[in-house]
Amino acid sequence: MTININTDTKTPQQNKKKENHGRLLVKCPDQPGIVAVLSKFLFDHESNIVESSQYSSDPEGGTFFIRLEFHCENLSEKRAQMEADFQEIAAHHSMEYRFAYGSERKRTAIFVSKEPYCLMELLWEWQNGDLETDIVVVISNHEDSRDMVEALGIPFYYIPANKDIRKQVEEEQIRLMEEYDVDLLILARYMQILTPEFVERFPNQIINIHHSFLPAFIGARPYERAFARGVKLIGATSHYVTNDLDEGPIIEQDIERVDHRDDVVELKKIGRQIERRVLAKAVKWHLEDRILVENNKTIVFH
Repeated sequence: MTININTDTKTPQQNKKKENHGRLLVKCPDQPGIVAVLSKFLFDHESNIVESSQYSSDPEGGTFFIRLEFHCENLSEKRAQMEADFQEIAAHHSMEYRFAYGSERKRTAIFVSKEPYCLMELLWEWQNGDLETDIVVVISNHEDSRDMVEALGIPFYYIPANKDIRKQVEEEQIRLMEEYDVDLLILARYMQILTPEFVERFPNQIINIHHSFLPAFIGARPYERAFARGVKLIGATSHYVTNDLDEGPIIEQDIERVDHRDDVVELKKIGRQIERRVLAKAVKWHLEDRILVENNKTIVFH
Protein backbone atom coordinates (compact mmCIF):
# COMPACT_ATOMS: atom_id res chain seq x y z
CA MET A 1 0.00 0.00 0.00
CA THR A 2 1.29 3.47 -0.85
CA ILE A 3 0.54 6.70 0.95
CA ASN A 4 0.32 9.76 -1.24
CA ILE A 5 1.57 12.82 0.59
CA ASN A 6 0.82 16.26 -0.76
CA THR A 7 4.12 18.15 -0.65
CA ASP A 8 2.75 21.24 -2.38
CA THR A 9 2.34 23.46 0.67
CA LYS A 10 2.26 26.67 -1.35
CA THR A 11 -0.77 28.93 -1.13
CA PRO A 12 -2.59 29.89 -4.36
CA GLN A 13 -0.89 33.30 -4.13
CA GLN A 14 2.56 31.68 -3.86
CA ASN A 15 1.83 29.37 -6.79
CA LYS A 16 0.73 32.37 -8.86
CA LYS A 17 4.02 34.08 -8.01
CA LYS A 18 5.91 31.03 -9.28
CA GLU A 19 3.98 31.12 -12.54
CA ASN A 20 5.19 34.69 -13.13
CA HIS A 21 8.76 33.97 -12.08
CA GLY A 22 11.56 33.47 -14.59
CA ARG A 23 15.33 33.09 -14.75
CA LEU A 24 17.77 34.03 -17.46
CA LEU A 25 21.28 32.59 -17.47
CA VAL A 26 23.85 34.02 -19.87
CA LYS A 27 27.47 33.29 -20.77
CA CYS A 28 29.27 35.50 -23.30
CA PRO A 29 32.52 37.33 -24.05
CA ASP A 30 32.98 40.11 -21.50
CA GLN A 31 32.44 43.65 -22.80
CA PRO A 32 31.02 46.92 -21.48
CA GLY A 33 27.26 47.29 -21.45
CA ILE A 34 26.13 43.64 -21.16
CA VAL A 35 24.26 44.22 -17.90
CA ALA A 36 22.59 47.30 -19.36
CA VAL A 37 21.50 45.36 -22.45
CA LEU A 38 19.97 42.58 -20.37
CA SER A 39 18.30 44.99 -17.96
CA LYS A 40 16.79 46.98 -20.82
CA PHE A 41 15.53 43.79 -22.47
CA LEU A 42 13.69 42.74 -19.32
CA PHE A 43 12.39 46.28 -18.75
CA ASP A 44 11.08 46.43 -22.32
CA HIS A 45 9.20 43.20 -21.64
CA GLU A 46 7.59 44.58 -18.46
CA SER A 47 9.74 42.43 -16.18
CA ASN A 48 11.11 43.37 -12.78
CA ILE A 49 14.55 42.03 -11.81
CA VAL A 50 14.35 40.51 -8.30
CA GLU A 51 17.85 38.99 -8.12
CA SER A 52 21.04 39.44 -10.13
CA SER A 53 24.42 37.71 -9.78
CA GLN A 54 27.36 38.06 -12.14
CA TYR A 55 30.99 37.05 -12.57
CA SER A 56 33.75 37.86 -15.04
CA SER A 57 36.72 35.54 -15.49
CA ASP A 58 38.75 38.56 -16.67
CA PRO A 59 37.36 42.06 -17.35
CA GLU A 60 39.79 42.37 -20.25
CA GLY A 61 38.84 39.75 -22.78
CA GLY A 62 37.45 37.15 -20.38
CA THR A 63 34.10 35.41 -20.16
CA PHE A 64 31.09 36.99 -18.49
CA PHE A 65 28.47 34.98 -16.59
CA ILE A 66 25.20 36.29 -15.20
CA ARG A 67 22.05 34.90 -13.62
CA LEU A 68 18.94 37.08 -13.49
CA GLU A 69 15.70 36.26 -11.71
CA PHE A 70 12.73 38.29 -12.80
CA HIS A 71 9.00 38.72 -12.20
CA CYS A 72 6.67 39.29 -15.13
CA GLU A 73 2.90 39.39 -14.97
CA ASN A 74 1.26 36.84 -17.28
CA LEU A 75 4.67 35.36 -18.08
CA SER A 76 3.19 32.19 -19.55
CA GLU A 77 1.56 34.30 -22.28
CA LYS A 78 4.66 36.43 -22.94
CA ARG A 79 7.52 33.94 -22.72
CA ALA A 80 7.43 32.76 -26.34
CA GLN A 81 7.72 36.34 -27.61
CA MET A 82 10.43 37.13 -25.06
CA GLU A 83 12.53 34.18 -26.18
CA ALA A 84 12.05 35.07 -29.84
CA ASP A 85 13.04 38.69 -29.23
CA PHE A 86 16.12 37.66 -27.26
CA GLN A 87 17.61 35.71 -30.15
CA GLU A 88 18.79 38.87 -31.90
CA ILE A 89 20.49 40.17 -28.74
CA ALA A 90 22.14 36.80 -28.12
CA ALA A 91 23.47 36.62 -31.68
CA HIS A 92 24.84 40.17 -31.55
CA HIS A 93 26.74 39.55 -28.29
CA SER A 94 27.70 35.89 -28.95
CA MET A 95 25.68 34.73 -25.96
CA GLU A 96 24.99 31.23 -24.78
CA TYR A 97 21.80 31.51 -22.76
CA ARG A 98 18.92 29.70 -21.17
CA PHE A 99 15.51 30.76 -19.90
CA ALA A 100 13.95 28.85 -17.02
CA TYR A 101 10.51 29.27 -15.50
CA GLY A 102 9.11 28.84 -12.00
CA SER A 103 6.04 27.14 -13.43
CA GLU A 104 8.18 24.28 -14.80
CA ARG A 105 9.40 22.04 -11.98
CA LYS A 106 12.28 19.79 -12.90
CA ARG A 107 11.64 16.06 -12.74
CA THR A 108 14.17 14.15 -10.67
CA ALA A 109 15.26 10.52 -10.41
CA ILE A 110 17.30 9.28 -7.45
CA PHE A 111 19.68 6.32 -7.73
CA VAL A 112 20.65 4.63 -4.46
CA SER A 113 22.34 1.43 -3.33
CA LYS A 114 22.29 0.00 0.19
CA GLU A 115 23.00 3.01 2.41
CA PRO A 116 19.91 5.27 2.50
CA TYR A 117 21.08 8.33 4.45
CA CYS A 118 21.56 10.64 1.45
CA LEU A 119 18.26 9.47 -0.02
CA MET A 120 16.53 10.17 3.31
CA GLU A 121 17.96 13.68 3.44
CA LEU A 122 16.69 14.44 -0.06
CA LEU A 123 13.25 13.04 0.70
CA TRP A 124 13.09 15.12 3.88
CA GLU A 125 14.10 18.31 2.07
CA TRP A 126 11.55 17.51 -0.66
CA GLN A 127 8.74 16.92 1.83
CA ASN A 128 9.71 20.16 3.57
CA GLY A 129 9.27 22.07 0.32
CA ASP A 130 12.97 23.01 0.18
CA LEU A 131 13.65 21.17 -3.07
CA GLU A 132 11.67 22.63 -5.95
CA THR A 133 11.29 19.41 -7.90
CA ASP A 134 9.09 16.41 -8.52
CA ILE A 135 10.86 13.21 -7.42
CA VAL A 136 9.30 10.93 -9.99
CA VAL A 137 11.25 7.68 -9.51
CA VAL A 138 13.84 5.96 -7.31
CA ILE A 139 16.07 3.25 -8.74
CA SER A 140 18.20 0.90 -6.65
CA ASN A 141 20.30 -2.22 -6.94
CA HIS A 142 19.07 -3.19 -3.45
CA GLU A 143 15.58 -3.55 -1.99
CA ASP A 144 16.40 -1.84 1.33
CA SER A 145 14.77 1.53 0.57
CA ARG A 146 11.60 0.29 -1.12
CA ASP A 147 9.19 0.71 1.82
CA MET A 148 10.45 4.18 2.66
CA VAL A 149 10.10 5.37 -0.94
CA GLU A 150 6.76 3.75 -1.73
CA ALA A 151 5.29 5.13 1.51
CA LEU A 152 5.66 8.55 -0.12
CA GLY A 153 3.90 7.46 -3.28
CA ILE A 154 7.13 7.45 -5.34
CA PRO A 155 7.69 4.56 -7.78
CA PHE A 156 10.61 2.33 -6.75
CA TYR A 157 12.45 0.04 -9.17
CA TYR A 158 14.81 -2.68 -8.01
CA ILE A 159 17.34 -3.37 -10.76
CA PRO A 160 20.18 -5.71 -9.73
CA ALA A 161 23.46 -4.45 -11.16
CA ASN A 162 27.01 -5.66 -11.59
CA LYS A 163 29.74 -5.22 -14.17
CA ASP A 164 28.70 -8.35 -16.10
CA ILE A 165 25.18 -7.07 -16.88
CA ARG A 166 25.91 -3.35 -16.90
CA LYS A 167 24.75 -2.79 -20.49
CA GLN A 168 21.35 -4.43 -19.93
CA VAL A 169 20.92 -2.58 -16.62
CA GLU A 170 21.64 0.80 -18.16
CA GLU A 171 19.31 0.12 -21.09
CA GLU A 172 16.50 -0.40 -18.56
CA GLN A 173 17.53 2.68 -16.58
CA ILE A 174 17.57 4.84 -19.71
CA ARG A 175 14.15 3.51 -20.65
CA LEU A 176 12.84 4.58 -17.24
CA MET A 177 14.48 8.02 -17.54
CA GLU A 178 12.64 8.50 -20.81
CA GLU A 179 9.37 7.07 -19.50
CA TYR A 180 9.41 9.43 -16.51
CA ASP A 181 10.76 12.37 -18.56
CA VAL A 182 13.59 12.95 -16.09
CA ASP A 183 15.57 16.22 -16.05
CA LEU A 184 18.00 15.45 -13.21
CA LEU A 185 19.62 12.23 -11.98
CA ILE A 186 20.97 12.16 -8.42
CA LEU A 187 23.41 9.47 -7.36
CA ALA A 188 22.63 9.32 -3.63
CA ARG A 189 25.35 6.81 -2.75
CA TYR A 190 24.70 4.68 -5.82
CA MET A 191 27.72 2.39 -5.74
CA GLN A 192 27.96 1.44 -9.40
CA ILE A 193 30.21 2.77 -12.16
CA LEU A 194 28.27 4.34 -15.03
CA THR A 195 29.38 3.64 -18.58
CA PRO A 196 30.51 6.44 -20.93
CA GLU A 197 27.43 5.82 -23.07
CA PHE A 198 25.11 6.42 -20.12
CA VAL A 199 26.94 9.54 -18.92
CA GLU A 200 27.02 11.08 -22.39
CA ARG A 201 23.22 10.86 -22.62
CA PHE A 202 22.85 13.18 -19.61
CA PRO A 203 25.48 15.94 -19.81
CA ASN A 204 25.57 18.05 -16.61
CA GLN A 205 22.39 16.28 -15.50
CA ILE A 206 23.90 13.70 -13.16
CA ILE A 207 24.92 14.86 -9.67
CA ASN A 208 27.04 12.58 -7.50
CA ILE A 209 28.15 12.71 -3.87
CA HIS A 210 31.69 11.51 -3.20
CA HIS A 211 32.69 10.73 0.37
CA SER A 212 35.96 12.62 0.16
CA PHE A 213 37.16 16.19 -0.17
CA LEU A 214 38.23 15.76 -3.80
CA PRO A 215 40.77 15.55 -5.32
CA ALA A 216 41.97 13.63 -2.25
CA PHE A 217 41.12 9.93 -2.03
CA ILE A 218 39.47 9.44 -5.41
CA GLY A 219 37.73 6.09 -5.84
CA ALA A 220 36.74 3.49 -3.27
CA ARG A 221 37.29 3.24 0.52
CA PRO A 222 38.30 6.89 1.09
CA TYR A 223 37.61 6.81 4.85
CA GLU A 224 39.90 3.85 5.36
CA ARG A 225 42.63 5.53 3.34
CA ALA A 226 42.08 8.84 5.16
CA PHE A 227 42.39 7.08 8.52
CA ALA A 228 45.60 5.39 7.39
CA ARG A 229 47.04 8.78 6.47
CA GLY A 230 46.02 10.31 9.78
CA VAL A 231 44.13 13.20 8.18
CA LYS A 232 42.97 16.10 10.34
CA LEU A 233 40.14 17.17 8.04
CA ILE A 234 37.58 15.02 6.27
CA GLY A 235 35.03 16.19 3.78
CA ALA A 236 32.63 15.43 0.97
CA THR A 237 32.25 16.65 -2.59
CA SER A 238 29.21 16.90 -4.83
CA HIS A 239 29.95 17.12 -8.53
CA TYR A 240 28.54 16.56 -11.98
CA VAL A 241 29.39 13.15 -13.36
CA THR A 242 31.74 12.88 -16.32
CA ASN A 243 33.62 9.95 -17.77
CA ASP A 244 36.65 10.80 -15.64
CA LEU A 245 36.01 9.03 -12.34
CA ASP A 246 35.26 11.53 -9.55
CA GLU A 247 36.74 14.39 -11.61
CA GLY A 248 33.62 16.12 -12.93
CA PRO A 249 32.85 19.82 -12.28
CA ILE A 250 32.63 20.39 -8.52
CA ILE A 251 29.43 22.02 -7.25
CA GLU A 252 29.85 22.01 -3.46
CA GLN A 253 32.29 20.80 -0.80
CA ASP A 254 32.48 20.89 2.97
CA ILE A 255 34.78 19.62 5.72
CA GLU A 256 34.97 18.92 9.44
CA ARG A 257 37.97 18.60 11.70
CA VAL A 258 38.91 15.19 13.14
CA ASP A 259 41.85 13.88 15.15
CA HIS A 260 43.74 10.74 16.21
CA ARG A 261 40.92 9.65 18.54
CA ASP A 262 38.53 9.14 15.60
CA ASP A 263 38.60 5.62 14.16
CA VAL A 264 37.20 4.61 10.77
CA VAL A 265 33.70 4.09 12.20
CA GLU A 266 33.66 7.58 13.69
CA LEU A 267 35.07 9.09 10.49
CA LYS A 268 32.27 7.50 8.51
CA LYS A 269 29.65 8.79 10.96
CA ILE A 270 30.98 12.34 10.68
CA GLY A 271 31.37 11.95 6.92
CA ARG A 272 27.75 10.90 6.43
CA GLN A 273 26.58 14.14 8.00
CA ILE A 274 28.79 16.13 5.63
CA GLU A 275 27.68 14.11 2.60
CA ARG A 276 24.01 14.67 3.32
CA ARG A 277 24.23 18.44 3.55
CA VAL A 278 26.67 18.80 0.64
CA LEU A 279 24.50 16.76 -1.72
CA ALA A 280 21.31 18.56 -0.67
CA LYS A 281 22.92 21.97 -1.32
CA ALA A 282 24.22 20.94 -4.74
CA VAL A 283 20.84 19.57 -5.79
CA LYS A 284 19.02 22.67 -4.53
CA TRP A 285 21.32 24.98 -6.48
CA HIS A 286 20.90 22.93 -9.66
CA LEU A 287 17.11 23.00 -9.31
CA GLU A 288 17.20 26.76 -8.85
CA ASP A 289 19.37 27.19 -11.98
CA ARG A 290 22.23 28.68 -9.96
CA ILE A 291 25.00 26.72 -11.69
CA LEU A 292 26.83 27.47 -14.90
CA VAL A 293 29.40 24.95 -16.14
CA GLU A 294 32.57 26.23 -17.80
CA ASN A 295 34.86 23.45 -19.02
CA ASN A 296 35.51 21.34 -15.89
CA LYS A 297 34.58 24.10 -13.42
CA THR A 298 31.35 25.58 -12.15
CA ILE A 299 30.18 29.09 -11.42
CA VAL A 300 27.65 28.79 -8.60
CA PHE A 301 25.51 31.84 -7.81
CA HIS A 302 24.25 31.00 -4.31
